[in-house]
Amino acid sequence: MKEMSAAAVAALMFAAGVPAHAVTKAATADEQFRAIYETEWKWRLQQRQEDEEDDTNGIRASLPQIDAATQLTRQRYWEKVLTQLDTVKQDKLSDGERINFAVYRAQLAALVASQRFREFEKPLNADSAFWSNMTYESRKPFRTVQDYTNYVAQLNDVPRYFQDQTVNMRAGLARGFTPPKVTLTGRDAGLVSVAEAKPEDVAFYKPFKEMPATIPAADQARLRAAALLAIREKVIPAHAELLRFMREEYVPKSNETLAAESLPDGKAYYQSKIVEFTTMNLTADQIHEIGLREMAKIRAEMAQVMAQVKFQGDLPAFLQFLRTDPQFYAKTPEELLMRAAWIAKKFDAKADQYFGHLPRSRFAIIPVPPEQAPFYTSGRGGPGVYLVNTYNLPSRSLYSLPALTLHESAPGHAFQMPIALEQKGRPAFRNAYISAYGEGWALYTERLGTEMGIYETPYEAFGMLSYQAWRASRLVVDTGIHSKGWTREQAQRYLMENTALSAHEVETEVDRYISWPGQALSYYLGQMAIMEARAGAEKALGEKFDIRAFHDTVLELGSVPLPVLKARIDRFIREGGKGPYRE
Repeated sequence: MKEMSAAAVAALMFAAGVPAHAVTKAATADEQFRAIYETEWKWRLQQRQEDEEDDTNGIRASLPQIDAATQLTRQRYWEKVLTQLDTVKQDKLSDGERINFAVYRAQLAALVASQRFREFEKPLNADSAFWSNMTYESRKPFRTVQDYTNYVAQLNDVPRYFQDQTVNMRAGLARGFTPPKVTLTGRDAGLVSVAEAKPEDVAFYKPFKEMPATIPAADQARLRAAALLAIREKVIPAHAELLRFMREEYVPKSNETLAAESLPDGKAYYQSKIVEFTTMNLTADQIHEIGLREMAKIRAEMAQVMAQVKFQGDLPAFLQFLRTDPQFYAKTPEELLMRAAWIAKKFDAKADQYFGHLPRSRFAIIPVPPEQAPFYTSGRGGPGVYLVNTYNLPSRSLYSLPALTLHESAPGHAFQMPIALEQKGRPAFRNAYISAYGEGWALYTERLGTEMGIYETPYEAFGMLSYQAWRASRLVVDTGIHSKGWTREQAQRYLMENTALSAHEVETEVDRYISWPGQALSYYLGQMAIMEARAGAEKALGEKFDIRAFHDTVLELGSVPLPVLKARIDRFIREGGKGPYRE
């Protein structure tokens, strides 16, 4: 019989519920830690808490189990894992596993907090909802008969899944744990687009319209028929029933108050979101003051641009000019998309001057789906895609488009995320997105655009500053709403007075902050951490500082808590500024 490794022994002991001290004796610190996270990750996949690229292509034959009993089981399991992690001697871990530990423990702590506050009872906000998130599944690459067969089974599972979500939402409603009512108005448009549509016109049918030629014609016909039947008999009725629930029960009874601190155990809940989204132990008051200080700095930079273009008037007058002059707005959706593509290609010409390592993945530029666009943000990017919102063109300024494009495409999200995913020999849990790092990086790239020469006019430079002010003002607005009693109108007024965002964007963004506590805090604090790390490296290394090596080091990490990023750049400095991909 082949002898088992210490890690394998520890994994078996952990799975069997052997006490932590016994597991510790069976393995080194690295092996003990790996046993814990490998066991938990396999369990997490079984729970459908993560997607896995396996022989199903990530397309499962059912939707996740989300009922209250399952949620309690998850909470107790993750609490047990946290207890196990407390037995690991971090000072005995190797450098690589020490980083993994910091990422993993923060991730588990956020999962436990989410379960303890029963966030599954509030599965929607002003920006997105469980039913709109489902359409992303239809955008995956379908290759085999099994992929399509699994997806048809998923479609047939929609009524059960929606019913479980409804039960959870009723439980949240009963204890006053809902998004504020004002942020839910009109957010049922995605439900309407399915409930009142023909089966062949809904997004769920899109994968069946053009199927791979490798699938025999008879199988294609069979699968199309099965999909149409599932959509007609299961998907559409489930959406219609959920629409009725939203309009007649959920929205009318949702909270009138705005603040996260007004929710059950609200102060602790909001603090948990601050920690999750910033990865730092700051208070709401501290963050609010940081936001006010940074806004003052940005306002001074804005004044310099106004002087450069010789504008006669104050900042409110300049903002009104930017919001209303036709020269700053596209006439057609195609024009906006083409301008975004042109800006993305401008970065390509500069890429090798600022990055030593480039991702293999490329991205498409596509419009935000029409059913989401009215309440969606101006753009969003990720692996393989840069979504541009072409709805309400008078609210989509061209002078802000360069900053938006850098943030969402390259070298922002559609650049950073693929680099992280392409790293080898890294535990699967490291692919999770940490907002403070990811959004901080994307916002940092907006500033980087100044160095790269992306902003060709003072108005585009002002667009970048407006976006900087937009993120800094979030520190003020988010904490103001959720901790200081701010009204919706007060938050909207603050954004209108301090940024060049359109009135439409201000309304949708403020509703997003109201219904998604803490998320808005991650951007500017993350950017500050990266800029402080860079300034420290430049000062310490002097002429040895190589911007490409610095960027490669930051990106090679993947999503990590901000203290981990700082520690890595400290090591980068100690090692003389050597990047991860260079001799």
